[in-house]
Amino acid sequence: MCLYAAHVFFTFAVNLNIMAAYPINKYVWLVETIYNAKKISFADINKKWLNSNLSESVEISRRTFHKWRIAIEEIFGLVINCERKGGYKYYIENVDEIKDGSIYNWLLKTISVSNLLMGYQHLKERILLEDVPSGQKYLSKIIDAMNLGQCVSITYKDYQWSASETFDIEPYCVKLFKQRWYVVGVISAENDIKVYSLDRILCLEILTDKKFKMPSSFESSKYFEEYYGIVVDEDYDVEEIKFKISAKQAKYLRSLPLHCSQQEIETTDEYCIFVVHLRPTYDFIQEIMRQKEEIELLSPQWLRDEIAWIARSMWKKHQ
Repeated sequence: MCLYAAHVFFTFAVNLNIMAAYPINKYVWLVETIYNAKKISFADINKKWLNSNLSESVEISRRTFHKWRIAIEEIFGLVINCERKGGYKYYIENVDEIKDGSIYNWLLKTISVSNLLMGYQHLKERILLEDVPSGQKYLSKIIDAMNLGQCVSITYKDYQWSASETFDIEPYCVKLFKQRWYVVGVISAENDIKVYSLDRILCLEILTDKKFKMPSSFESSKYFEEYYGIVVDEDYDVEEIKFKISAKQAKYLRSLPLHCSQQEIETTDEYCIFVVHLRPTYDFIQEIMRQKEEIELLSPQWLRDEIAWIARSMWKKHQ
């Protein structure tokens, strides 16, 4: 998908209330239906369509189907092809594009959930969602600036600072982590890449007269590849971190790994042992502590000692 299309529909996904103006929710339904079926005939697509909340009991015509198929390729970069052998069945040719962490995957999941919720508005008091406080106010402006290659001026107040500061940044990418949006960028005239939380931005303005060129050497996904979350600190080395966790808690880690490098190397009825390879920054240590007594960090020794020191300090405060 081109950057402009990503920009338009990423902004769109954040502002789901405009979805009624476009058939994007129907495109997502079609992608999800074909993806889940792997291969499916046009007749079976229509059967599922008539059972959905979007159909209003009206079948999809072949002309409409092909219009949607072309739009899906233009918007999401997904190619829906037809296998003529065995009854003319449709499938997604480049299904690998729908992978975890990709913008396609995020958009499809976001709008798919929205489709589901819109179909059950009478249950709105019984469906409880989490708020993403920093998502609405500045995200669309930052993505606009990314798309146009323009710098932004931000007034920023870190929780540790006594006063706010105003400076210009070149926005490279955005990242969602634990219900907060972050922008990764470079302060103009400096080379250091830094991460800024959108909910700590007090004011933001796109600088239409100040352009920047995205460096070809910067890859957004690789920038965070060696870290658990959003804290980037090269003072930490990449290490193999081994930990033992209760068999009950291990089920959660299998379904939602701590890191892309996570591997399970020992499994018993009482416990499991996992390893990850990353830089153990502050937010990773916080995540380990969040597991409480269910986890034991086995190595490296310095990190084991750090966890023990934190646990002792907490014990002293709670005697």
